Amino acid sequence: MTVASPTRNAIIDCDPGIDDSTALLLALAPGNLNVRAITTVSGNLIASRCTENVKKILTMVERTDVPLGQGPEKPLVRPYPRDPFFHGDDGMADLDMEELKMENKYTQDIHNATDLIIDTANKYQGDITFVALGPLTNLALALIKDPSLPQKIGKVIIIGGSFGFNICEGLHATGDNPVSEWNIYVDPEAAEIVFNAGFDLTAIGMDIFCQPSIAMTPESHNQLLASSSVAAKFVTGVLAFLRKRGHGDYCALIDSLAVALAIDASIMETEEVSVAVETQSTLSLGQVIVDRRKNFKWTHLPTIQAAKTVDGAKYLKLLVGSFQDSE
Repeated sequence: MTVASPTRNAIIDCDPGIDDSTALLLALAPGNLNVRAITTVSGNLIASRCTENVKKILTMVERTDVPLGQGPEKPLVRPYPRDPFFHGDDGMADLDMEELKMENKYTQDIHNATDLIIDTANKYQGDITFVALGPLTNLALALIKDPSLPQKIGKVIIIGGSFGFNICEGLHATGDNPVSEWNIYVDPEAAEIVFNAGFDLTAIGMDIFCQPSIAMTPESHNQLLASSSVAAKFVTGVLAFLRKRGHGDYCALIDSLAVALAIDASIMETEEVSVAVETQSTLSLGQVIVDRRKNFKWTHLPTIQAAKTVDGAKYLKLLVGSFQDSE
């Protein structure tokens, strides 16, 4: 099935991180999403460092009007597991861009992430999409405080998990074991709470975000290089950072998939799946288990939509088109 078109109002929950930074630039590009709030979560980096990086992004694109909230420095019940992937010393590819040195220009007060999520959901009740690019700690805490959130948030789109649609998930597992994905692995208890809450939820897993089809094509890369926009300059800098270290381009483009889906639902095809989250095993902590059995299938599991296919060409067209010169 194809996901129905979601609202254009959005809360972005993120942990920048290089791919989160690209995703924020896509969300904030003119004509894409009405970003009503941004919240930071401990994932790629701890939340306080992520907050500083969001300030840089908002300053860079002159959107210091957007409310910003910060979540806790660790998951719900576990210590913070430091991300083994290197995002650069500053978490943003160590790019020597003047626009990234203006972090002090964001002067708004920093909100509590839980309260900002609830307040924004109440303000735009039924007409807002929650886009989660990191672990689900903040959304779980907001749910604990306000269990009626699934009736107020129109749609939740997350980067997280893997769902057995192709071999990519086995080749590129990002958690600290062979079967888990980083965002779910960091806070599996939060994921379990969110999956069971009754949201209209779509998950984009390793099946999709490790696909070769989302890698930057030479043509798209050349278009970015030819653009003088600050967003294009940032993304090409991140790509150079990754290529120098031998990592695939998709590492810069993962989280933007969730933003792209919020903008254009036709970019992906999804399938309804029954899921559970492993919260105990040291061998598979954070694994999202999908029950597809024809016989003896558990009936108590929550169902979500999981991305099954992605139109890589349409995704790159949206991404690159959003970062072209405005004049």
